[in-house]
Amino acid sequence: MRQLILDLAWDPVPAFAGFLPGDNAAVVAELREQSWPGAPVYLWGPAGAGKTQLLRELQARAIEAGQVAQWFDAASSTPWTLAEDAALVLLDGVDQWTAEQQHAAFLLFVEAASRMGGVLDALAEGVAGAALALAESSAAGARLGVQFVSAGRFPPVDLLVREDLRTRLGWGPVHQIHPLAEAGTRDALHQEARRRGLVLGDEVLDYILARFSRDLKSLMQLLHRLDSFALAEKRAVTVPLLKRMLDEEQAEPPSPE
Repeated sequence: MRQLILDLAWDPVPAFAGFLPGDNAAVVAELREQSWPGAPVYLWGPAGAGKTQLLRELQARAIEAGQVAQWFDAASSTPWTLAEDAALVLLDGVDQWTAEQQHAAFLLFVEAASRMGGVLDALAEGVAGAALALAESSAAGARLGVQFVSAGRFPPVDLLVREDLRTRLGWGPVHQIHPLAEAGTRDALHQEARRRGLVLGDEVLDYILARFSRDLKSLMQLLHRLDSFALAEKRAVTVPLLKRMLDEEQAEPPSPE
């Protein structure tokens, strides 16, 4: 009987420390240094390019700074509510949203703009009004604006979404995210393996890259399963062990609906 291994969470790493930029170095540098709140940012590129990971890195940056970050994607049920102290809103997989989710995202933008508008109205009334608005904003948490960062497989102009949402998604900087080349993918897998305490030989990497999609997200999930399987088997990671894991996964009955 195989030993059961608890699915333990790994220690968090600093924001962007675990992201290999490849051809995206300029974008990563801008995201790392950007002041919040600012214009909405939109990231686009093919599946597996690293868009979701970049959103997670931004989430980690907010957490490090003691700020509240909200996450919404195609799996998030509606309605979506903007937290009173939200500093960062992350919107993932926008090209996969339903009509209800598109409407919910649009309302998030509207709510954030209305909060900002209240402060601007006070500023227009004069210094006293501005001081009061700033004091109220500090007490409420983050009333001076909210940073939005969204991601999808297509640029805003090609998204099949409602026009008022498309306008807001593409209002600020739009960055294309490029997938890692093979060398970068190898480095990413080696880096994650080292973080897990795994020895990942070249023969295992060659086997993985020759037979699986270069979608980095899928490859990381494969590595996670392989790590758990090797721990349960108390064996080193080898090609035969990987093959056995895949055979057993294929033989497992589908989970009930």
